[in-house]
Amino acid sequence: MKIKLLNSITLISLIVSISIISVSAQTKRDQSSPGPFKPTNESFRQYQYPEWFRDAKFGIWSHWGPQAVPRQGDWYAKDLYQEGGAYYKYHVAHYGHPSKFGYKDIIPLWKAERWNPEQLMALYKKAGAKYFVSMGVHHDNFFLWDSKIHKWNSVKMGPKKDVVGLWQKAAQKEGLRFGISEHLGASYTWFQTSRGSDKAGPMAGVPYDGNNNEYADLYHPKTAPDDKEWLTNDPENQKNWLASITEMIDMYQPDLLYSDSELPFGEIGRKMLTHYYNQDMAKNGGNLEAVYTSKVHPSQGRWVQDIERGVMDSICPFPWQTDTSIGDWYYRTGQEYKTGTEVIQMLVDIVSKNGNLLLNVVQTPEGDLEPDVLAILDEISNWIPANGEGIYGTRPWKIYGENPGNVVSLKERIRFDENYKYNAQNIRFTSKGETLYVFCLDTPPRDIKITSLGSKKKLNDKTVASVKMLGSNEKLVWKQTEDALVISKPVNLPDWRVVTFKVEF
Repeated sequence: MKIKLLNSITLISLIVSISIISVSAQTKRDQSSPGPFKPTNESFRQYQYPEWFRDAKFGIWSHWGPQAVPRQGDWYAKDLYQEGGAYYKYHVAHYGHPSKFGYKDIIPLWKAERWNPEQLMALYKKAGAKYFVSMGVHHDNFFLWDSKIHKWNSVKMGPKKDVVGLWQKAAQKEGLRFGISEHLGASYTWFQTSRGSDKAGPMAGVPYDGNNNEYADLYHPKTAPDDKEWLTNDPENQKNWLASITEMIDMYQPDLLYSDSELPFGEIGRKMLTHYYNQDMAKNGGNLEAVYTSKVHPSQGRWVQDIERGVMDSICPFPWQTDTSIGDWYYRTGQEYKTGTEVIQMLVDIVSKNGNLLLNVVQTPEGDLEPDVLAILDEISNWIPANGEGIYGTRPWKIYGENPGNVVSLKERIRFDENYKYNAQNIRFTSKGETLYVFCLDTPPRDIKITSLGSKKKLNDKTVASVKMLGSNEKLVWKQTEDALVISKPVNLPDWRVVTFKVEF
């Protein structure tokens, strides 16, 4: 009897101890770091944009993980469970039915055996990147760091490497700022396809592998019928997100944190952001160097607005960022990429409007870059040394530029498509002190006429003193009339198509 009582007391004590530890851990995750920021929108309005981000202008992103393995592009983990779709058909043909071989079985196939982060980072620095962003977790709930939240991470599976940590080490070696992207907020509803089954055919009604609760830590618990939006409304899922992103922040203390959404989950998201800002200030001796990017207008500061695959149509009073890719988000066999010139044109347009460009450079599943991707970087690398002074550390001029007269007005739109085709009549401006940089976004076929710089124009009350073409020692022929600054077509144009003129007054 005494033994039974003693065992009962021991068991109760153990349960209480575990409960205390659990509550303590949860409380620690829920508490924000001490500091000036509180989890309110009003408190976030004290945020000041760091100068490093305003000066950097160009970042490169590794949007990379196990979903690259099938070589089919973005959203493979979700769409392999969409009966009848292209990914489903590919998956069944190459791997088998998702009731037997699901995304959990793709993960071990990702080995990243040719990945050399130091070599790639040196290439990215040469191409002009001033910051680098590693994916931390995509919607597939696979973490690229050594997480204690669950086993589905790159240290315990796949490459057996701390992908985020190795990217960070390589970035710091090259003197680049380091960021991490999180796409977890959408994962809880996004991955519910794994809990379905075929509606027709020989496998009709056979549950996909996501229905096996043994894998619920990867595919997430089943959501309620009304939990279908991009961001889950389930409180437990939201707490899981907070614990996961907080762990990532505490392990790496990134200079930049990207969410693939608005700031998620109301109060939960505000707790995360408060902790992120306050811990960064503690790290930097009271100075806030952190940048958080969210896909919603910041309204009086708070964070940096990110626009996916789009650009502003005018100068924004707040620094902002375009995130895009040279091709698909993940490796896809046979895909077409942007040219180096197209990337440069987009970069110049974005910078002229007070923005930064974050560019995903598509890696193979093995982790290296294809020859055509290397050629894109090489084209950018040739342009940057000569023209970079008109990009880095600059600020917008009075207007962002001039366009051909036949361009459709975009005043009523918040943003427009990044794939707009530029020509020699597209002129963009940046400034640095008293110096103005004028970009002609394609090879000028004739004299360059810049109407905004006429001596009698409202925008300009200064006399032009000199005009030089960056990357050339050629003495230019130019004249400033009342109506325009006219630069005679240079005799020897550079090898690149986007030409920069440095104008001093």
